[in-house]
Amino acid sequence: MLAADSIASSSSASSRSKRSKNRSTSSRSSSHASSSSNLLPTTPVWPDLRPLPPRSFDAINEQVAQEIAFKAINTADTIDGVKINVVMTFCKRDDVGFLKMVAESIEKMCLQDYLFAIATIGKPIDSDTNYAILCGSSDDVVQRAVLLTTAKFIGRVDSAITDRRFYIAGIKNIGFTSYDEQALWDVARKSARMPIYPLDPPPGSRSIEQLLSDRRAKLQRLTPEQAYKELQEPEVGAPTFLVDIRPAAQREAEGNITSSLMIERNVLEWNFDPRSSTKLNIVDRYDLRIIVFCQDGTTSSLAAYSLQELGMLNATDMIGGYAAWRDAGLPVDIPIRDHPWTDAESEVV
Repeated sequence: MLAADSIASSSSASSRSKRSKNRSTSSRSSSHASSSSNLLPTTPVWPDLRPLPPRSFDAINEQVAQEIAFKAINTADTIDGVKINVVMTFCKRDDVGFLKMVAESIEKMCLQDYLFAIATIGKPIDSDTNYAILCGSSDDVVQRAVLLTTAKFIGRVDSAITDRRFYIAGIKNIGFTSYDEQALWDVARKSARMPIYPLDPPPGSRSIEQLLSDRRAKLQRLTPEQAYKELQEPEVGAPTFLVDIRPAAQREAEGNITSSLMIERNVLEWNFDPRSSTKLNIVDRYDLRIIVFCQDGTTSSLAAYSLQELGMLNATDMIGGYAAWRDAGLPVDIPIRDHPWTDAESEVV
């Protein structure tokens, strides 16, 4: 009885194991079937589908031009509300036509004021030079950029094409050095700045009256009488010189002061700098007493201050200049003017 029970239980266990294996096999089969069904195409293949036609070179050029325009706009800096950028791209065939396409694409895409410089670099393909285009939203900003570009690339611009809102220049060897890209950035930045109002002085500037007042505050100026007295006194220390910086034509017309040194204003510093190779022989020390005068005592103040900056600390000028000296009745050399005789006076009686 026990043996029969054992056999029955083992046969039932065997049947259960077979059923379990069958279930797992069927589940794997169904899983494989479902995964295989996912790999099948879900859309029907139409018999009339054809491959895309090959793209033309012009279409590819247009796409590249649009991509460069997009890059220029989206990576641009902004100065005074104007978008600026410099893009260097490799040479292509017909660089001039390609750069025009870039400019037209920028004009369509950019919705605010702009100034962009796009230059082709590398060995030219179908020309002898590289090209750069300056395109902007207004004529004024482009013209400012043109003037700065021709100044930056002196001797290297060999051709130019101008239009209403762009300028294409043929520039030799552009992009061969890092200077070229920096130069174009400098052109873009300076051209994009809004011009200042002509009557508004720049920050830090001073009028000539303010400048003259500041210079005179550092001088111990002399009246003509004081200057004359100082010239008459015996020299105890360094010698004293009276320096006339008026133009030669003015001296000939107005007269001059006896024994004064006549020095042109444009060489004054070179003549009175002890370190200069063109100094006067008398300029052999820094404590010389130099009294500068002009016609009315204005230019002489600026000149005397300039001498002090050279180290001639005893330099000063004369109040009122030559006109005040003459009006004070001090000695002057009056030029003798020859008056031509009239024909009646020259007749011999």
